[in-house]
Amino acid sequence: MDLNPAKLAPTQRAFSLLDEFKKFAFKGNLIDMAIGVVLGAAFGKLVESLVKDLIMPLLGVVLPGQGGYASWAFELNNVTVPFGRFLGELVNFLILSFAVFVFMVKILGLLIRKKEEAVVPPPPTKTEELLTEIRDLLKKPA
Repeated sequence: MDLNPAKLAPTQRAFSLLDEFKKFAFKGNLIDMAIGVVLGAAFGKLVESLVKDLIMPLLGVVLPGQGGYASWAFELNNVTVPFGRFLGELVNFLILSFAVFVFMVKILGLLIRKKEEAVVPPPPTKTEELLTEIRDLLKKPA
């Protein structure tokens, strides 16, 4: 069957396009990536809530200021520079990047190392042993 899109009828072209899309969309790697994006977005919201709703208000109790960290600002040459929200976003970024580092480098790295250690090379075959002996004999000075 010739699947050249130029030779197909419009309905066959649509089904051919649909088949191509199915092959692309339901590959394992693409689905894994989509799940990672969704989980990453949810994890980002969780960290954002941790920073905005717990850490920064507790920091606001310890540090002086009215209205919480969002209203923190300083004045420089009659210009008000609000830095509270930036500080909140900075803490959010640091916590999120640390969590990603721990997960990617430490946890996945440990799992990968364990897999590499578990893989033991197979013993050499009889042919390989004979070739090794021949090589060693050839290396000896006469």
